[in-house]
Amino acid sequence: MDLIVSRAGDNWLARFGGQGWRCAIGRGGVRLDKAEGDGATPVGCWPVRRVLYRADRMTPPQAPWPLAEIGPGDGWCDDPADRRYNQPVTLPCAASHERLWREDGVYDLVVVLGHNDDPPVAGAGSAIFLHLARPDYTPTEGCVALAQADLLSFLGAAAPDSRLCVEGD
Repeated sequence: MDLIVSRAGDNWLARFGGQGWRCAIGRGGVRLDKAEGDGATPVGCWPVRRVLYRADRMTPPQAPWPLAEIGPGDGWCDDPADRRYNQPVTLPCAASHERLWREDGVYDLVVVLGHNDDPPVAGAGSAIFLHLARPDYTPTEGCVALAQADLLSFLGAAAPDSRLCVEGD
């Protein structure tokens, strides 16, 4: 069973089995032709690779995928010209990247998705995660975001072959 993200009126909804949760998507809406920096959430189905979490802020979540702790030196390369594009990096890192250890809490729990990673294609978009939503569900930079309780519910009920599927507008 997959986690299906689709429009629900003026909002976005993530459905899994009989449950439905409000979610946030990218500031650029949804797109079939995802590009680096467009702020869009890519349309399609993406397998889950692993789950990352801040052990200083939460206990390890139940999930059918590999778990890893996020540390202060963890980042993700978003530089299409770098050989580590769309891969985890250790900070400091000279290439463009985003920090995974954040103060705002949205990356306290991160589900790494298999978008543009096998192999990565430069410029086709990096780091599409399923992560925690801000309280007001403001748009992400292209990821999908759920409230912590909702994301934990999904992780606890998911199967190893569950994917995140984003439907077009």
